[in-house]
Amino acid sequence: MSKEAMFYKKAAKGNVKCELCPRFCAIAEGGTGFCGVRKNEKGKLRSLVYGIPVSVAIDPIEKKPLFHFAPGTKCLSIATVGCNLRCRFCQNYTISQEYGEIAGEEMPAEAIVALAKRYRVEGMSYTYTEPTVFYEYSLDIMKLAKKEGLYNTWVSNGYTNPAPIRRMAKYLDAVNVDLKGNDEFYKKVCGGIGTEPVFEALKAYVKNGVWVEVTNLIIPGYNDSAKELGKLAEWAKDNLGKEVPLHFSAFYPQYKLADAKATPASTLEKAVKIARERGMKWVYAGNVWENRYESTWCWKCGSLLIRRSGFDVISFASRCKKCGEKVDLKGMEWAKQQGMNGL
Repeated sequence: MSKEAMFYKKAAKGNVKCELCPRFCAIAEGGTGFCGVRKNEKGKLRSLVYGIPVSVAIDPIEKKPLFHFAPGTKCLSIATVGCNLRCRFCQNYTISQEYGEIAGEEMPAEAIVALAKRYRVEGMSYTYTEPTVFYEYSLDIMKLAKKEGLYNTWVSNGYTNPAPIRRMAKYLDAVNVDLKGNDEFYKKVCGGIGTEPVFEALKAYVKNGVWVEVTNLIIPGYNDSAKELGKLAEWAKDNLGKEVPLHFSAFYPQYKLADAKATPASTLEKAVKIARERGMKWVYAGNVWENRYESTWCWKCGSLLIRRSGFDVISFASRCKKCGEKVDLKGMEWAKQQGMNGL
């Protein structure tokens, strides 16, 4: 079920240049780009994964993690195989990197949206692998989902060029972007080309009205220094705004970093403290169950506003009873369907 890709240019001798992601792959006839799922067929770039999801599941929106968008809601999560990074710590490497041939069951966009309606979820999430590599498929689903009153969210590594972001922004409600580390980390651990493409993508999302949350997976010995954590928080505040939720997530040994150490809870607490000292309002610690920083606390007076346990919202207030500070939230039209009315 391949489909002609968007964002590419034809070049000499039947070659094409993909302009979807910052790698700008030059692809010869019969070849694929770095992601492995966009192929040059007779001078046309085609998506090999269009309409072929490899994973479809229902998740709480908090799992993405999106804590300030449509809290308490459920979404239909989908992915195809493929990715435009090669993270050595990937938890979904069997479908992002080492999947062999294209795998999955054919499901047109209409069938995906019908499934979401059948299970009465509030929205969609394009996740698990990198949605950029199945851009055309996700875009067609997003258009239909919007018509049905569903929200659309991406969970992305940020390796998406600004033009594709602008093109889909009217259909995309929220995105969580991984900001993994510094240039050296991207090149040595993620098979990437540096941080600048992620910075540009994040700014493009904000500029085009998409709600943004940022996640940083902290790996001991790789990206856990106080200096680097401080730089990350400062960049987020200066370029995205102090109200953008920032999630620090714990790492557990896996894939090609099976010999690395798990992230201590104390490191997450240090990261939260550093980000707050840099002026970030909403900072969280994730992937460590039953910790204080999985809940939302008033950044002014410290009162509890939204209590979470894992991915469940236990109690909810959109305004602080003590000082009157309001929580920065989006997607409340969907959250209210689950009783998240606040104060």
